[in-house]
Amino acid sequence: MSFGFLGIQFGFALQNANVSRIFQTLGASIDELPILWLAAPVTGLLIQPIIGYYSDRTWHHKWGRRRPFFIIGALLATICLFIMPNSSALWIAVITLWIMDAAINVSMEPFRAFVGDMLPNEQRTSGFAMQSFFIGIGAVVASSLPYIFTNWFGMSNIAEDGVISDSVRWSFYVGGVAYFSAVMWTVLNTKEYPPDDLEKFRKENAETGAFDGLKESFAGIFKMPKIMVQLSFVQFFSWFGLFAMWIYTTAGVTSHIYGTEDTTSVLYNEGADWVGICFAIYNGVAALVAFMLPVLAKKISRRMTHMVALFCGGFGLFSIYFISDPNMLLISMIGIGIAWASILSMPYAMLSSRLPSDKMGYFMGVFNFFIVIPQIVAAGLLGFLLKNIFDNVSIYAMIIGGVSFIIAGLLCFIVDDNEDEIIA
Repeated sequence: MSFGFLGIQFGFALQNANVSRIFQTLGASIDELPILWLAAPVTGLLIQPIIGYYSDRTWHHKWGRRRPFFIIGALLATICLFIMPNSSALWIAVITLWIMDAAINVSMEPFRAFVGDMLPNEQRTSGFAMQSFFIGIGAVVASSLPYIFTNWFGMSNIAEDGVISDSVRWSFYVGGVAYFSAVMWTVLNTKEYPPDDLEKFRKENAETGAFDGLKESFAGIFKMPKIMVQLSFVQFFSWFGLFAMWIYTTAGVTSHIYGTEDTTSVLYNEGADWVGICFAIYNGVAALVAFMLPVLAKKISRRMTHMVALFCGGFGLFSIYFISDPNMLLISMIGIGIAWASILSMPYAMLSSRLPSDKMGYFMGVFNFFIVIPQIVAAGLLGFLLKNIFDNVSIYAMIIGGVSFIIAGLLCFIVDDNEDEIIA
């Protein structure tokens, strides 16, 4: 059921670890990076609630409810993964990122609802933890690929100005194959449950027009149940911190620890490859911690588990500022990995246990507004802060991200996690 997430995470991990590197190689400046990354949250804002809404209202006798979306998204994302590292200009890479992120969202969003559909309430915390495990494994391998191709297979990790290195290009090719293969494995090896009253289901949804779907999807933010409102504040600051990390870790590490901003230099590309290893480590930690979180949640509650995990992530991001030895970054990644495992599972476990099954995809899509809205805010704010307050010293983005994680952890106190109350 969750194996397809391994493939999806190949796409996300390659994007998170390498897109800033690609943009800088193609001529982007430090303060331009957040705006160029705007593709990811904007496509999520547009795509996720719509896909969630329509996947609730889809049923095919062979492919089921969610799996048609898995297939379409996987095919488009795989094509983009082959195109991205061959971008010859910055505008081509930016457009490819827009299309690729939209495609990833098409296949990813229904996966969240898929677990809610298929599992009873008492198994959902473990179900989302299993998703976190496969996300972690996929990200470990994908994030490590440029380093592996350079150090194990002897590929070049540098190229002339404006050209993407061979190690990065082949990483994206492997990622494309892995993405499509893993998603199709889930599609071909799972069977979804049909609606209880199939004829009624079809009749009701035949009366829903495209405009109705769009209107209801975006109106959902004003109809959120109390638990979703509470979790939305936690999600906002969690994902603001993550976006700061994804955009600026490569620039921060290469300038602050390796001492260079020259994208054609050996030192810069060694640092960028090491960032990939760091991302692999935090995702590997997340994969291991994913199975410990349900155990801890039973002892101290899901919201307190999430709070502790977010604090670990905050301190992990803070510590990067004080590091001069690249190897010490691996310790920072442990805290970030703990936070990442919890972000991928605990909010969804708390929310899905309160949602009716026939609106699972819809509410999950609306909930994901609070993944994409903080990223849009970050894209508009981080570049301004670094340019006007921090003199374009990108390591300060790690401090901002750490503060955001700590705020998210404190906001867990406002969450009322009552597993027995189902929202109508």
